[in-house]
Formats: sequence, C-alpha cells, structure tokens
Amino acid sequence: MPSLQSPHLRTVDVARRAGCSVQHVRNLERDGLLPPATRTATGYRIYTDAHVQAALAYRELAIGAGPVEAKRIMRSVHTCPAATTVALLDAAHARLHAERTELALAKEAADVISTEPIDDVQASDWMSVSELAVALGIRPSTLRHWDTEGLVVPDRDTPTGARRYSPTQVGDARVVHQLRKAGYRIAPLRGVLAQLGHTSGSGDIGAALAARDQATTARSRALLDATAALTVLLSLQEGVVSARAKTPPRESRNPR
Repeated sequence: MPSLQSPHLRTVDVARRAGCSVQHVRNLERDGLLPPATRTATGYRIYTDAHVQAALAYRELAIGAGPVEAKRIMRSVHTCPAATTVALLDAAHARLHAERTELALAKEAADVISTEPIDDVQASDWMSVSELAVALGIRPSTLRHWDTEGLVVPDRDTPTGARRYSPTQVGDARVVHQLRKAGYRIAPLRGVLAQLGHTSGSGDIGAALAARDQATTARSRALLDATAALTVLLSLQEGVVSARAKTPPRESRNPR
C-alpha cells in the first residue's frame, strides 16, 4: 500500500504533477492545504504523492466549489475525520444541483419571453406601477409585493419617489408573472432572475444560459476530479494511521 512516506518528491516535482508553480505549492503548504512537508538535514522540503493529490484536489475544488470552500474542504482533510470532508463534498454537490434547477427554470422563462412578445413595450419606454399592472393583467399591489421580495425592483422617480419600471425591469416582471402563473414560488424565482441576469432579447438570453450551462457542467466535472484526488489522499492517510497502529512500541533503552 502506498504511504505518505513514499516516494520522495521535490517541490518542483509536485508543481509539475499538479500543473502549478513551485511558489504555489509552497503557498498551499503554508496555508494548511497540503500536509506538512518533512525536511532534509539541509532544510530542503521532502514531498510525497499525498502532496500531489492534495494539490490536485485543491485545484479542482477551487473550480468546482470556489476558492473559499476549497480551502475549507482541504483543511478538513488534514484536521477532521474523513466523514467531515465527505459531508462538505456532499454539500458542494448539492449546491451545484440547486443551481442546475434554477437554470432549468431560467430556460423555461426564456422560452416564455420568446413566444409571448409584448409589442407595446419599446426600448425607450418606462412604465408606472399602474401601467405595468394593466399590461400584465395583475394588481398594482402584486408588483409592490414583488418589489418587497426583491424579485422585480424598479427605479424611483427622484421628485416623487414613485416606482418607475425600465424596459429591462418590465421584462423581469413578465418572467416572474408567467412563472408565478405556472405555480413557481417566490424563493426559486430569485434564482431564476439571477440566472437570466440583464440580457436583452431571447437570443441573448439563450446564449447566456447556454454559457452558464457549460460553466456549470465544467464545475461538476471539476468536483468529480477533486473527489477522485481526495479519495486517493484519504486512502494514503488511512494507510499511515493503520501502519502506525500496527507498529509495536519501542522498548526503553534503559530498562529498570
């Protein structure tokens, strides 16, 4: 079984295998994201395959879960039971799944926009609460509720403070209105609007969602690669713990 003690690698060896710079490897060790390296009598660092796997895992986790969460997970590997690391990975996958669900809702909203255009809204139009309510066939109080919930937040007229909806905000209101009619709740709709952003036109929205879909898939693949590296790393650490448990204690050199 491989162990944390074999083979001996230099800093540059770890950097090459992990696809990063020598300084980055040192930074990872300094920040507690790699196991502590041993040193030779002359002070040179000695690394092992465990350090390579840790560097690879962090690289992929930073892509899949973001640098902050990647650091949290990697530190848990070195300081917490394996179950803690596995739970953090589960949570990262769950967040990606939630993003995919929101993305699917956003695609539905984009389809609604492309199939039901409103001809009387021009690029230069700004609408009041009552005007937009009439256009959508809803009550003004519904628009005010969406404003309070952060779904569709209009601008405010400087002298009077009255709500004024830009063409982009009118489009957001259409998305919310259609999905509310389809039975979607308030909380998921916040994610839908975040996914849609403020692109204009069904073609632009479709391209933006396709790009987001590709990015989400890349993050999912990165999490899979990170999981593979962490599996090796945890096995190496468990092998060391098992070996230490089987090693009999040394006899005292000065028995009484």
